[in-house]
Amino acid sequence: MAATGRRAGHKTRLADREGFLAWAFLLPSIVYLTALVVAPFGLTVAFAFSRSTSDAPSYRFAGLRNFRAVFGDHVFWRSLADTLALTGIAVVLVVVLGTVLANLLLADFRHRRTVRVLVLLPWTTPVALSAISWRWLLGSAGSPVDRLLRETSLLHGGESPLGRTSLATASVVAVHVWRMTPLAAVIVMAGLTAIPREVWDAARLDGAGFWRRVFGVTVPLTLPVTAVAAVFTAAMTFADMAVVRVLTGGGPGDATQVLPALAYLRGVERGDIGNGAAIALFLFPLFLAGVIVILRIVRRMDARS
Repeated sequence: MAATGRRAGHKTRLADREGFLAWAFLLPSIVYLTALVVAPFGLTVAFAFSRSTSDAPSYRFAGLRNFRAVFGDHVFWRSLADTLALTGIAVVLVVVLGTVLANLLLADFRHRRTVRVLVLLPWTTPVALSAISWRWLLGSAGSPVDRLLRETSLLHGGESPLGRTSLATASVVAVHVWRMTPLAAVIVMAGLTAIPREVWDAARLDGAGFWRRVFGVTVPLTLPVTAVAAVFTAAMTFADMAVVRVLTGGGPGDATQVLPALAYLRGVERGDIGNGAAIALFLFPLFLAGVIVILRIVRRMDARS
């Protein structure tokens, strides 16, 4: 009896230890992150400094050879510029449209819940399936967009909407905005519902008009959630290659090629694993710098308000 009581007491004390419980709860997350993030990242770093190819997959150290080849490639620099431009434009449009959509969805109207579910459909639809649908809409002969452009004399002969650099770039941005705006709207809605109603009522009683309430009350108080929406949009757009691969294939003439798609093209399709890994590795510091810039801008705006 005494021994049994001591064992039960020992188990109780072990279960009550906060340090033990913390590690027990964190262990599954640590294993998951190690298997799906840390290990692939380590392999990418190793391959970026190797001469590995699909024909000769054995590891052979190459030093900075792959990075020198990447930095001397004009396609890489053009893809880098396109990636930054597409991501920046998409983030601005998604944040603005997501904020507007969030305010509309919070309005009191019939079938509001049904509309909210329908608005989320672009986000829940698989990226490849969405890109295929948009490719039919924008790039197929006889599609609605194709007929509209021909009727307005913007297209001639056998030219395709996705065959023009400006239209192809706008199409990629449009797909990203269409896909990410619902998520941004949901995030901003969470921030809007957290603002006490008394704050808006007080601003209205003080004589603040609609735009004064928007920029003096709503925008400052929703800056943290707006920053989250911007970071999510930047991450999903910056690291996505499915839209470009399916919609434009990087064309015309590498005009819409982005770094993730270029890394896949070089490392997988062309078999130069080291070159593709070096391009993929270059995404990490760029994304980290972008997140830091976004958070610093929001912090400064929050401090001023």
